[in-house]
Amino acid sequence: MEEIKKILVAIAFSEYAKGIFNYAAKLATTLNADLIVANIINSRDVEAVGSIVSLGYEVNGDNYVRDIKKERQQVMEQIIKESSFPWERIRIIFKVGNPIDELLKIIIKEKADMIVMGPKGRTDVEHILVGSVAEKMFRRSPVTIVSYRDEKHMERLKRRIHLK
Repeated sequence: MEEIKKILVAIAFSEYAKGIFNYAAKLATTLNADLIVANIINSRDVEAVGSIVSLGYEVNGDNYVRDIKKERQQVMEQIIKESSFPWERIRIIFKVGNPIDELLKIIIKEKADMIVMGPKGRTDVEHILVGSVAEKMFRRSPVTIVSYRDEKHMERLKRRIHLK
C-alpha cells in the first residue's frame, strides 16, 4: 500500500461538516498526512442567482460567490480552530463549478492520496434528481474514498431494522 501523504477533505458545509473535518484530521494525525480542505460552490447555484437577476432583483453572481466564500472561510476557520490539527498542515481550496469535476481536478492537481467525504451534502433534492456527489465520486475517483458516518446513521439503521 502506498504511503498516504495528503488527504482531501470534501466539505459541503452541511450539518456533517465539523464531523467530516474532525474525522479526516484524526486520520491525518494517525497517518502523518497533510489535509486539503475543498469546498465547491456549485455553478448551478451561481446560475440560479443569475436567473434571479434577470427577474429584476438586486443580486449579483460575483457578489454571491464572494459572500459565500467569505462565510464558508469563517466557518472553516472556526472548525479548524476547535480541532487540534496544526494550521500549517492544512490547505483550504474554494472553487466554483461542477462539484464532481472540480473535486477530481483537485485530486490530480494536489496529488491527494485519499478523500474523506460525507454521504450527504446540503439536501436530498440533488440526489433525487441527478444522484449524489458522493455516489458519483465513488464511481470515478482514482483514489480511496472514506465515507464519514456519524452516530445518527447508526441510530437510523437500528430503527429501520428494529434493533434497540
